[in-house]
Amino acid sequence: MVVGVLKIKLRLPGVASLKEKRGVVKSLVEKTRHKFNASVAEVGQNDEHQRSEVGVTVVGNDSSHVNSMLDKILDSFEESAIGRADVIDTELELVQY
Repeated sequence: MVVGVLKIKLRLPGVASLKEKRGVVKSLVEKTRHKFNASVAEVGQNDEHQRSEVGVTVVGNDSSHVNSMLDKILDSFEESAIGRADVIDTELELVQY
């Protein structure tokens, strides 16, 4: 079993309130969750208006498949974020059990 974890750090320019931030982040999370059937959630920087961290996990049998899925998720996430958020950093880790 292989567990892939992806952390995406976002900058949200022009966001002036936590309510506005939640709307942007929730939209990106839900779209990604439904498109890829992956576990996706906001996992950090919850109290900052213009920063966020989103975590994504995928489980599979083959590390190359899990890595490929996370790459596709990141590409789609970046495409969906255009004009709403900037991806400023990512961390990807694969753990084999």
